[in-house]
Amino acid sequence: MTSAPRSLSRQERLRSFGAIRRLFQEGRSGFVHPLRYVWAAESDEIPSVEVLFSVPKKFQKRANRRNLQRRRMKEAYRLNKPSFDRDGHPVSVDIALIYSSKEILPYQVIEHAVRKILEQIGSRL
Repeated sequence: MTSAPRSLSRQERLRSFGAIRRLFQEGRSGFVHPLRYVWAAESDEIPSVEVLFSVPKKFQKRANRRNLQRRRMKEAYRLNKPSFDRDGHPVSVDIALIYSSKEILPYQVIEHAVRKILEQIGSRL
């Protein structure tokens, strides 16, 4: 059973504690308002893009607002997710998207930021 090309399956989510630690220690970072991002590329035999979504309690105190922003980030990524290639060879990329604004911003702003982040990561590979 294959997943639809626009779905966000469990295998596409960054869940491993070791991988998350490695991403934040060795990854490169950037900022596109309202998102901070950290990414690291690896050349594995099995190419995959794994992503982590985070809305810190420091910026959004209420859980329902954190969940809203996290859902908006997931949806924007799901609709714009890329397949990264380096010199014609697919690569594995780990990405963390961290919401860094105290304001509740509309979906269009978040989608624009996610699209810009994915373009920047793709151009740096």
